[in-house]
Amino acid sequence: MRVSELAKKAGVTPETVRYYTRQGLLHPQRDPNNGYQRYGHADYRTLVFIRKARQLGFSLKEITQILREAEKGHSPCPLVRDLFERRFAEICQKIETLTRLRDRMAEAMDTWQRMPDGQPDGHTICRLIEHWEQEDGNRERFL
Repeated sequence: MRVSELAKKAGVTPETVRYYTRQGLLHPQRDPNNGYQRYGHADYRTLVFIRKARQLGFSLKEITQILREAEKGHSPCPLVRDLFERRFAEICQKIETLTRLRDRMAEAMDTWQRMPDGQPDGHTICRLIEHWEQEDGNRERFL
């Protein structure tokens, strides 16, 4: 298959195929008649695997590790589980952090709707921010 054929069959762009080829994840053969890169069924399987792994949140570095384990004849499944569990924990933490930020932002927007606009007077910059405090009295430190 040529680049465009492989891309279409795998549901990616031709540039994606070229990128993964440059990264050494796909291994096309040169057509002796015209010098074009020709991809085989193994490249198609690898490309579909990469697409699915990316959809699950794996980084290209992690995908490379997984593919290398498989190429060595080792089961990459323990590695996949370990990487995925760590990534899942990271995502949960990010969601928790973003949820707290969303809640603070919603509280601030609600409070700011009731506050009058202030004019800079040399002592304040923006009273909305300077006079905002979380209702529960907790202040998070940002350095």
